[in-house]
Amino acid sequence: MGDTAPEVFEPRPWRRLPPDAVAAMRPQLPDLAREIIAAIRVEVPAYARPLKGPFGRGLVVGVEEALRQFLDGIEAGGSMPRSRVYVDLGRGEVRAGRGLDVLLAAYRVGARVAWRRFSAGGVAAGLEPTTLYLLAESIFAYIDELSAKSAEGYALEQSAAAGERRAQRQRLARLLLRDPPADPLDVEEVARAAQWRLPATLSAFAFPEPESERIVTRLPADAIVDPVGAVVCALLPDPERAGLRAQLQHAVGPRHVAALGPAVAWGDAALSLARARAVLQLAAEGGAPGHGVLDAADHTTALLLRSDRRLTQELVRARLAPLADLAAGPRTRLTATLAAWLAAQGRLQAVAERLHVHPQTVRYRLAQLRELFGDALDDPQRRFELELALRAEGAFEPAAGDAG
Repeated sequence: MGDTAPEVFEPRPWRRLPPDAVAAMRPQLPDLAREIIAAIRVEVPAYARPLKGPFGRGLVVGVEEALRQFLDGIEAGGSMPRSRVYVDLGRGEVRAGRGLDVLLAAYRVGARVAWRRFSAGGVAAGLEPTTLYLLAESIFAYIDELSAKSAEGYALEQSAAAGERRAQRQRLARLLLRDPPADPLDVEEVARAAQWRLPATLSAFAFPEPESERIVTRLPADAIVDPVGAVVCALLPDPERAGLRAQLQHAVGPRHVAALGPAVAWGDAALSLARARAVLQLAAEGGAPGHGVLDAADHTTALLLRSDRRLTQELVRARLAPLADLAAGPRTRLTATLAAWLAAQGRLQAVAERLHVHPQTVRYRLAQLRELFGDALDDPQRRFELELALRAEGAFEPAAGDAG
């Protein structure tokens, strides 16, 4: 048995169609275009609408151009169809908010109607069966090429739209973070262009710029991001939603730091960012942990004390003055005891456990403190101010292992 040469695949089989095939098909073009358009409007629900405006023009031009290019390409020896129309049709589907599958379904309907009409005309013209088979293969191969071009256009438009949306969202973030606030009408207009729903509340999430690339990619999809000085700010809508804190912790990781500002109305986004940045500064100064997600709500007192540093220093000097003249060792022990006594609300055993000392040692130190502070330890207002002063000094939580 002799070897049979394998059939060579021809990606454009219409190259092999004889000229008389075109002669049999071309007279049918006007009626065929109308028949294809009617079939598409019946079989593809998204296109079942009046042929008006850009939609109508695009559909009619697309069908007529596809048929004309198909026959012109056969006569020209199989040159590639011009792709601009079909790239633009793919782009138009994105702009219209339709999926690519809608356009491809219309192509399939058009190919089926065209094959039915062309094959009938070919039989009437006496074309050979092998020519009709090749015609069928050619029509569907041609539709595959048009589909590929439209898919390319669809992808290009999606990419362009995504880039434009990112730019608009960055512009929106800048407007929201403006201080004083931007005109609400301007914000609403840009939010519409950015396709971002203005939420009832949002929080600013701030992190150092060197860590931004890794963190940003792990943030929720609805976060809008903009660099602000040395930090990057992400505005997070609906900050109390379930699962958000865990997602933020995952984005930041155990070795980096970020701060979450309070939930505010969107018009107060700059305030939330100011709180978040203040917490980052607090962490940089050692007044808060240097890693993880820091919630501004957990550091309100520290932020308050740092809001007017001169006034805070005056408070510290005035309220802790009785300790100022002591030697370093006694001053450290009595400061820790005072902080523990205030934190434990005067419970002797609790103070001893916090300081890891004997209760009798606590009694002795408290007697010293009463000699120094007098009636101030019994006055609620003075005790509150003492606690603030100790917090400002970082001494409110006593050091572990104080041995007396």
